[in-house]
Amino acid sequence: MSLATRTRRTESRPALSRDRVLRAAIEIADEGGIAAVTMRRLAESLGAEAMSLYHHVANKEQVLDGVVDVIATEINEAVGRITLPTRGAAWQGAARERILTARRLLLRHRWAPAVFESRTTTSPAVLLYYDGLVGIMRDGGFSNDLAHRAMHALGSRALGFSQELFSPGDGPTTGEPDPVMAAMAARLPHLVGMLSEVMHVDPDATLGWCDEQAEFEFGLDLILDGLDRRR
Repeated sequence: MSLATRTRRTESRPALSRDRVLRAAIEIADEGGIAAVTMRRLAESLGAEAMSLYHHVANKEQVLDGVVDVIATEINEAVGRITLPTRGAAWQGAARERILTARRLLLRHRWAPAVFESRTTTSPAVLLYYDGLVGIMRDGGFSNDLAHRAMHALGSRALGFSQELFSPGDGPTTGEPDPVMAAMAARLPHLVGMLSEVMHVDPDATLGWCDEQAEFEFGLDLILDGLDRRR
């Protein structure tokens, strides 16, 4: 390849920036999970030398911090478009919509909740999101003490995700009895009895037999209803 050809290709490629690096990392993670994100893989996807990335991110930990910032900023932009009232009893509907909006965006990046939880410092963009949620509660009549307790009660659910109790796998896909469940029945009769009655077949669910969205909203509504009674 001639020098002129290499020069034309270089000039046609957008300049490398921190934002480009972070968005490339998100694309890689969306395709192959966060473990697929390496500095070498990032450089390849950007058509750059690995060493050039270090002008923008020092290591993978900075990449992870950065992708949290990018995704949280996108969440803030999305919830910023919500126009529901927040005063008095209206707080609950506004808080619910804010949380479910954040969840919808996070569901595009299934790997992201684990990365959010792994950070040792909280992203300024995440703090901004939480500030807005506390603001909704204060508009609804919460004291600062109750708003503080509410944030603890919600935990990660405030940002649209929760750590599930267990993940039983892909779950049954036919009407035939599940041999694993049958083998467990004598030792775990109550748990197996419950799961045998309520299991769902949802190919998009991450909880195997459960409709994860319905279970998330059920838990969220329990918490919001309880907080509204305390309010």
